Amino acid sequence: MNFMTDRDVQKYMDDGFVVLDGLLTSHECDELRQRMAEIVERMDVPEHCRITFSTYHDEQLKTQGNADYFITSGDKIRFFFEKGVFDDKGEFIVPKQRSLNKVGHALHAYEPLYKKVTHSPKVQGIAKKLGLVNPAILQSMYIFKQPGIGGEVTPHQDATFLYTEPLGRVMGMWIALEDATVNNGCLWFIPGSHNSGISRRMVRTPEGTFPLTDFIGKEQTYDDDKFIAAPVKKGGVVLIHGQVVHRSAENISEDSRHVYTFHIMESQDTCWSPDNWLQPTEELPFPPLYTK
Repeated sequence: MNFMTDRDVQKYMDDGFVVLDGLLTSHECDELRQRMAEIVERMDVPEHCRITFSTYHDEQLKTQGNADYFITSGDKIRFFFEKGVFDDKGEFIVPKQRSLNKVGHALHAYEPLYKKVTHSPKVQGIAKKLGLVNPAILQSMYIFKQPGIGGEVTPHQDATFLYTEPLGRVMGMWIALEDATVNNGCLWFIPGSHNSGISRRMVRTPEGTFPLTDFIGKEQTYDDDKFIAAPVKKGGVVLIHGQVVHRSAENISEDSRHVYTFHIMESQDTCWSPDNWLQPTEELPFPPLYTK
């Protein structure tokens, strides 16, 4: 029996997202969390890497784009922190396990447990059920959504950052390693918003200029009432169309909301924009999702 049903496919096509329970077992979730705890325990934090991560327009330019550390992270495993976790001297003022916003962007390539989940039969089955002919993996992230300080992610479309021609070729798979609830910062979506194109793109600026990235266009203002919550049980996955508008609130609870997420692209008859911040490299071309 297929993990994804025809009804699930229809919901994804209609709404631009769908929640599927039981992609991973509780034990598999715990293994991924344990492995990440080990990675964090061993992380080196060079001074120049003590940048904070945010989704507000100007701060994105300042922190993500201006930082070479971010723009060269597509084929590496790198660390991105919440605001306010360092003092003026760059020392942690919270336990380092509680300091991170995310780790990205090549866990799928270099970490065996994450690679196994990314290429799992269920994941490949989802792609096949959706009719993907030659999907490639673009990037992967571990998102912490720390208790009490896990920041808001403002309304956005993933295709703003991962642009293709034609549009509609990118999908996120967002796997809850703990229950994601309204209280600890689950995703919220505007159903059907994937049918309206995109209004903003983040692009690389010409080589040798500063900042390293800029935005073309403006994020639209969205009616709060149109968003609906998409809570997910531990081990469940949310499929996210590249153009669906989504957001998540701050985590004001005492529970973290750990997630492993990655993006895939149908590479058949698709042009990946050379202006995207993320580019394949000689060391790591975008690997095919399907294994022989």
